[in-house]
Formats: sequence, structure tokens, C-alpha cells
Amino acid sequence: MWHKEAFSYESHQMGKGYIVIFGQHLKSNYMCVVVNIYAACSLSEKKILWDELTNIKVASQDSVWCFCGDFNAIRSRSERKGVRNRGDQSSEISGFNSFIDSNLLLDLPIVGKKYTWFKSNGSAKSRLDKVLVSEEWLQRWPMCKQYVPRREASDHCALVVKTMEKDWGPKPFRTIDAWHMERGFNELVKGKWQSYLVQGNEITKIKEKFKLLKGDLKLWK
Repeated sequence: MWHKEAFSYESHQMGKGYIVIFGQHLKSNYMCVVVNIYAACSLSEKKILWDELTNIKVASQDSVWCFCGDFNAIRSRSERKGVRNRGDQSSEISGFNSFIDSNLLLDLPIVGKKYTWFKSNGSAKSRLDKVLVSEEWLQRWPMCKQYVPRREASDHCALVVKTMEKDWGPKPFRTIDAWHMERGFNELVKGKWQSYLVQGNEITKIKEKFKLLKGDLKLWK
């Protein structure tokens, strides 16, 4: 972020448990927002944090987003091992997943260690640290992954985000599950698909129709 030839800083916003950096990724000309998070242990404070971050994201829709850091929350019971179950764990899981879903965020595929926090004696471990990105971020960098290297001085592992951009040929056609919940989406797709007049054999027709549909879905989104 501090390499001026890679990222152009524009502004920032701070709150309890987060720093939001607004700027431009110069190579792609994308406006980026990177949110570094250090959440509190208290569920009530985490709920306030989730609400504040949601309001900030709603106010800046024309950017690609990356939320990263110590969320101090888990998405499922499998992300915590050897830790005594708290009474509010179900509420935490539900609230955290609701925050992720309502902001259309995606948990990047994880490479390396399954957990990111470890008790000093190794008896307990959790996946408290995450990298969550917007759909637009993943469309720009579809091969993006979060790597969890070996833990060093801290009781948390660092997270390293990398994208391996290789040309594997034509990209597959993708849809977002949330699109199907939008009123009129299925009718739009059906109408567009039937309107396309393409030549060739059946396989060629399908390929060309998907290409046309991809462009129309971008406009619709």
C-alpha cells in the first residue's frame, strides 16, 4: 500500500477496532477500499463494529473492498477447537455470517494452516483472522487466496493475500447465488437467452450465448 507506484492513497477513516483506507490500485485503475480490523472480544462491541462497517460500505459502492484482520469471531463451530463453548457463541456465529452475507462478502480460499490463533501450549486454536472481499474484488482478481504461514512471535498467524494470474484459456461462466434472489432475474436471463441469434453447431451456440449473457449481466448488475 505504501508503494506509490502501486497504490495511490486518497483518504482514511478510523473507528474503534478498524481503519479504512480509500485509494486507487494504479495497475488496474480500480478504486480500492482496504479495511484493517482488530475486533473486541465482547459480542455487543462486535455488533456495533459490524453495523459501522456496513454503513461505511453502503456509502461507497463504486469500489472493490477487502476486509482483513482479527475479527475475533468464527463462522462455524468447526473454526474453534479446544475452547470452552460460550453462551453467546451461536449469536456470534449468526451475527458474523449475517454481516458477511448482507455485505455480499466472500471468504477467500485458505491455503496453509486451518487455524490462525493458537494458545501458547497448543491446547486451543481458532480461525479468528480472515480476509473477506467483495464480489467486484474477486471478479478483478479471481485467483486470489489467503495464505496462512507459520506462526512466529505472535499467538496469531499472519495472513498473506496473493493472486496467481495465469492464462488457463477461456474463463468459465460464473453467477452469484444472490442474483437469483433478485426479483425478475430469472425472467431477465430467460428473455435474453431466447433473444440471442447465433450461428454454428449446438456447442458453439451455447458458448456464444454465454458470452452475450455475461455482457448483459454486467450491465444489469
